[in-house]
Amino acid sequence: MPSRPGRLNGLRHIAIVVPNLEECERFYVEVLGMEVLNRANQDLVYLTCGNDNLSLGRSDVPSSGVQAVDHYGFVVDSLEELEAWYQYLKAQGVTLLDRPFAHGDGAHSFHVLDPAGNKIQPIYHPAISGQRFSAPT
Repeated sequence: MPSRPGRLNGLRHIAIVVPNLEECERFYVEVLGMEVLNRANQDLVYLTCGNDNLSLGRSDVPSSGVQAVDHYGFVVDSLEELEAWYQYLKAQGVTLLDRPFAHGDGAHSFHVLDPAGNKIQPIYHPAISGQRFSAPT
């Protein structure tokens, strides 16, 4: 059985679905100051503050006032580390939803479920992988 790979590099990716994608994009960009990292298609945009990744996906369900988190992602530092996590989680009997795949923008990931059914995405993303943070001095 493989041993656990190196430490994950932070919970810095979250994906939400919204019925009003353009309005939400304007809020996060113009009000909060995030930048568009990648516009995957008309229904999916990735935003960043420079060290994180927020995915906004278009929902076909009207907003109900209840938060709608699709998944959250733990950043890994390399494609090799992503594959090591995949093999480790598979050996641990974790529910795998897919295999590592390329996103088309340099990012690669796969999805698993935690014991409560929450979708988790180990993700290698060249724009944020490899960054290290330290406490303010």
